Amino acid sequence: MHSELSNKIKAEARRLGFFACGIARAEAVSEAAATRVRHWLDSGGNADMAYMANHTDLRLDPRLLMPGVKSIVCVALNYAPAQQMPAEEYQLAAYALGQDYHDIVKQKLHLLAATLSIIHPSPSTLHYRAFCDSAPVLERYWAEQAGLGWTGRNHQLIIPGAGSMFFLGELFLNIELSYDRPMTARCGMCRACIDACPTGALQADGFRAEHCLSYQLIENRGELSAEAKQKMGNTIYGCDRCQQACPWNRFAQPTDEPRLQPHPELMAMRKSDWQQLSIEDYRRLFKGSAVKRAKYEGLMRNILSASQNDDATP
Repeated sequence: MHSELSNKIKAEARRLGFFACGIARAEAVSEAAATRVRHWLDSGGNADMAYMANHTDLRLDPRLLMPGVKSIVCVALNYAPAQQMPAEEYQLAAYALGQDYHDIVKQKLHLLAATLSIIHPSPSTLHYRAFCDSAPVLERYWAEQAGLGWTGRNHQLIIPGAGSMFFLGELFLNIELSYDRPMTARCGMCRACIDACPTGALQADGFRAEHCLSYQLIENRGELSAEAKQKMGNTIYGCDRCQQACPWNRFAQPTDEPRLQPHPELMAMRKSDWQQLSIEDYRRLFKGSAVKRAKYEGLMRNILSASQNDDATP
């Protein structure tokens, strides 16, 4: 019974366009994982992202987030870009080229739950919650437990034979299912991502958000650090260098999700267009986009710094 229902859920997830789907038992995270999380927060690894220190008890035990949860269905949606910005132009992280992933993944999760309510023998007793980077959930940890992949040294979930360019989502369910086995890490002795990180944010013993270009260019609401200004190059939103260096991403295949394809107007942007970007242009260009996370002022701050790098280039 549990196995049959689990297989149907995974088949429906694939039909909805998810690249991978696995299921984990809902329980408190391991003591080792809890210790890592607490140490990272206590040492200030989250920089000024105070929200990451909120609801730690819920983060470490999903049963507190949704009373009655028994199973966590984990999904991965491919966002590897089918098109690239011209190399000589300003760059955005690949995940931000299309529409906002929060909405896309959660919509698909709700559709998955709707199907489950049809195939479940007692739909009136079925309860669920859908998450995508929208609640205190250790997404990579649960994806590992569900057998989707492992967390690499770049702190991204790596799916064997597919790479790390995936959005993650979770469906919390109050029913028992068949559970997958966690996957063992396969990074071996590789340090490609650590060596490629321009600011040293990636370390063998952890991740320092304050130094990360993605943090600086997106989450940081103040002035960019001197280090970020020097190392950002022509990237004005996020940073993909650790992923570009990862050998597993040579297997990545371009996403075929229509809403993750970049708008032609975005692909046509040139440096002069970015430098003259008005608030109206910004709102039109990034309507329904994750880039709004940086806000107009933050994006223009980044563009100004990138243009100064242009001026400094001999």
